[in-house]
Amino acid sequence: MLNLQHIRRELHQIPELGFQEKKTQQYLLKIIKQLQTEKVSIQVWETGILVFVEGTAPTKTIGFRADIDGLPITEQTGLPFSSKHEGKMHACGHDFHMTIALGVLEQMIAEPINDHCLFIFQPAEEGPGGALPLLQSEAFQTWRPDVIFALHIAPELPVGAVASKPGLLFANTSELFLDFTGKGGHAAYPHLTKDMTVAASSFVVQMQQIVSRNINPLEAAVVTIGKMESGFVQNAIAETARLEGTIRTQHPNSIQTVKHQLEKLIKGYEIAYDCKIEVDYGANYYQVFNQPDMVQQFCEALAGSNIRYQEAEAAMTGEDFGYMVKEIPGFMFWLGVNSPYGLHHAQLNPDEAALDIGVNAVTRTFSTLSH
Repeated sequence: MLNLQHIRRELHQIPELGFQEKKTQQYLLKIIKQLQTEKVSIQVWETGILVFVEGTAPTKTIGFRADIDGLPITEQTGLPFSSKHEGKMHACGHDFHMTIALGVLEQMIAEPINDHCLFIFQPAEEGPGGALPLLQSEAFQTWRPDVIFALHIAPELPVGAVASKPGLLFANTSELFLDFTGKGGHAAYPHLTKDMTVAASSFVVQMQQIVSRNINPLEAAVVTIGKMESGFVQNAIAETARLEGTIRTQHPNSIQTVKHQLEKLIKGYEIAYDCKIEVDYGANYYQVFNQPDMVQQFCEALAGSNIRYQEAEAAMTGEDFGYMVKEIPGFMFWLGVNSPYGLHHAQLNPDEAALDIGVNAVTRTFSTLSH
C-alpha cells in the first residue's frame, strides 16, 4: 500500500514551473508503473501523464484531474522536507492533489468500478495554462472522459470538511501586463522628457473606473495591479514603466468588456502622454461552472462517511480546469487542510491528515458516478 505522506513529502521537495515538470513526471511515472496491471494504460503528454483504468462493465469514462506544477515562490515553512528547488514551492497544494490522485488510482486498480477511469496529471495549471492544450491533444481525445471532476485544497477549511456548490465556483481570469515607453532624462529637465512613472501612476488610478462604469454592478469584476516598476535612480525621470496585474470577472462576456475599455484607455494615454503602451494578457482561464446534478451526486457519495459537506461561496480565484468543464460535464470541490496560511503563501503547510480524507472523497465519488 502506498505511503501517501512519504509521497507527498517527496513531491513537495521537487516543485517545478509549468511545462518544466520533468522530475515530477518521472517521479509520478515511477509510482504509477509500480501499480500498473494489464488493465492500466499510460500515455505521456508534454510533462503530464494520462492513466486509463479499464472498468468491469463500462458504459462511460470518468475523469479526475490533478495539477502537478509549482509556483515561483521561495518557501519559508522551515519544514525538514522543504523545497530543494530554490525560488520554487508547492504553495498551492498541487503536491496534495497529485498524492491524492495516486492514492485513488491504487484503490481503482485494487477494486475496479463498473466504468472506465481516467487520471489526468496536468502540467502548467498556474501558468501558462495546461488544461486547454491538453484538452485539444490527440492523447486526451483517445480517452476523452464523459464526465470529469477535480479538487483543490482549502486552507481555511478544517480537515474532514469539503465544500462545493452548483454553478459558478471559480471566476473568468486573465493576466495583465502593461509596458510603457516614453523618453527619460535628468530630473532637473522634466520638460524635455516623457515621464512614464507619472503616466503609469495615472493609468493605475484611471483604470479603476473601468469596472465601476462599464460592468453591471450585479456581475462581479475586479481589475487589480499587483506590481509596478519604473525608473532606476532617484534623480532621473523614467523612460519605461511596467504594470503587472489581473482581470477577474463573474461573467465570460465581462472580461471582453474590460479588455475593450482597457484598450481604449491605452489609446488615450498614448496621445495624452506621448508614449507607447503595449499590453499582454498572458494566461486566460475560463470560469469553473459546476454541473448541479454532479454536485448532488457528490453529496450523495459522502453520505454515511465522516466527511462533512458544506456549501461553498463563489470566488474570484482562477482555475484552468474551467476549460475542461466547459467542454465536459463536471465539477470541482474544495478539500479542507486547516492551515493558517492561505494559497500561494510562502508558509502554507497543509495538514497531511487531509490526504486520506481526499482519497476517500474522490474514491466515493468515482463509485457514485459509476452507478
